[in-house]
Amino acid sequence: MKGVAVTGMGIISSIGVNLEESFNSLQSGKDGISFPEILPTSYKNLLVGEIKLNNAELSEILDLPKTHSYTRAALLGTHAIKELLNNSKYDQFPEDTGFISGTSIGGIDMTEKHFYDFSENAEYQKYIQAQHPGFTTEKIAEYFDLSGTVTTISTACSSAANAIMMGARMIQSRKLKRVIVGGSDCLTKFTLNGFNSLKILSPQKSKPFDHNRDGLNLGEAAGYLLLEAEAVIRDKPVLGRVSGYGNANDAFHQTASSENGEGAYQAISKALNKAGISASEIDYINAHGTGTKNNDLSESVALKRIFGDNVPDFSSTKGFTGHTLGAAGAIEAIFSLLSIQKENMFPNLNFNAEMYETGLIPVSKLQNKQIGTVLSNSFGFGGNCTSLIFQKDG
Repeated sequence: MKGVAVTGMGIISSIGVNLEESFNSLQSGKDGISFPEILPTSYKNLLVGEIKLNNAELSEILDLPKTHSYTRAALLGTHAIKELLNNSKYDQFPEDTGFISGTSIGGIDMTEKHFYDFSENAEYQKYIQAQHPGFTTEKIAEYFDLSGTVTTISTACSSAANAIMMGARMIQSRKLKRVIVGGSDCLTKFTLNGFNSLKILSPQKSKPFDHNRDGLNLGEAAGYLLLEAEAVIRDKPVLGRVSGYGNANDAFHQTASSENGEGAYQAISKALNKAGISASEIDYINAHGTGTKNNDLSESVALKRIFGDNVPDFSSTKGFTGHTLGAAGAIEAIFSLLSIQKENMFPNLNFNAEMYETGLIPVSKLQNKQIGTVLSNSFGFGGNCTSLIFQKDG
């Protein structure tokens, strides 16, 4: 049975405000890692993947009134879906279009900004409910007049991947004919301070899967896919198909992955089983690869458990964008589909030395390759692990 069709994509991240800019950056090896300019933080020395558009500029692009209550995550998500709509065959989304959005922190950027003003200034009280992740989703849905199935998933760094999985399942079970899936997260003081307190932020550009890796760079982004059932595709081009997915939770630790990669192993195994393919049929892996000591070793062990001595070509694209938390699964799904369409494997930036524990060496330079099947991994805090498999149409 064919996987669920992807008929549209939209993205914004630190390496580009649309698909074309993003692909050009991936091809040229140009990362979006810099020091924070827009985020109001005292940690100006911590590298981040920041989108160099402030909220006022994003609001103007989206033609929103000055009195709007959109958070930064909502602005980024709306921007990405606007590109998706412009690239689709629709002038506006049909009434029965579903919307499933993932986010890790939702509108916390606004609640932390106005926390001390809420009791004194009624103007800012409209942001109080932004603390709930669903507020971000509702504001995006409001912009596009999406009034059907609207759902929020917040499972840390696997949020957007789980949104894609849920959307594919709803298409396959005929609950929906079409659904927008993905996720959005922005940089906040809460997340930057939180990850800094865990001592897993790198003082330099991150080095996923490198023996000398010393942490991650946080980023912000939004990415969304349009999934459609066969009956409504008609003459629209199919960009690829979601053929497999798996979610598992080994409940090992609140903020760390297990040494044997059990959660990742189970998620990948389930995705392969759902797709009905063997491990040997994977052509390329867009790895989770955050650049931390714990994550990269755990994921590497899981890959060895699945693939043995024949681990496919793999790389982490987080060296380009930073770790975009709840949006990571969506933008990396888009990168995976671009790999299939453009026949490119994107480089694992800043890699120099293999991990002695596993000896795995990622793709470190842009490579051309005929790619029919991609595995994309997204692993979150609390052990929530999700793997997606994308395949070429036809």
